[in-house]
Amino acid sequence: MSAQPETAGIDPRSPRFGAGITAVLLLVDLFLGLVGATTAAFVLLLAIALLFAWGAFAGIRRHPYGLLFRTLIRPRLAPPTEREDPAPPTFAQGVGLVVTGLGLLLHLLGVPYVLPIAAALAFVVAFLNAVFGYCLGCQIYLLLVRAGVIRRRSAATA
Repeated sequence: MSAQPETAGIDPRSPRFGAGITAVLLLVDLFLGLVGATTAAFVLLLAIALLFAWGAFAGIRRHPYGLLFRTLIRPRLAPPTEREDPAPPTFAQGVGLVVTGLGLLLHLLGVPYVLPIAAALAFVVAFLNAVFGYCLGCQIYLLLVRAGVIRRRSAATA
């Protein structure tokens, strides 16, 4: 089997790796929010939201976690048996941005307990992806494509 060009897709282990890092950060953020360290929870959730924005707008291939995976982890693993379309995980980054961004906005508007709630919601989704390989944002993307709400993006543009 010949090596596939990078435009043929992404290693599916990369988004799972990133989801693992994100899940850990969100768990820390949830803890900070629950113990009353609201400023620290806000700053951490803001950093996580900015990372989601990076993945959503620059594409999953340009995300810092993807770079970490490609340089530190992937060389130590066997080549992937298959590649996946980067559009669904890129869309999933946008879903994460909406959840965390909404949490940040509602916190600034004075809604109590919204930071740990947003962190908990995002944590559950990141955990599902990291541990079980179930990407909820990817599933939402596929449903929206099937319903004709959005058009499938090509692998080269994601």
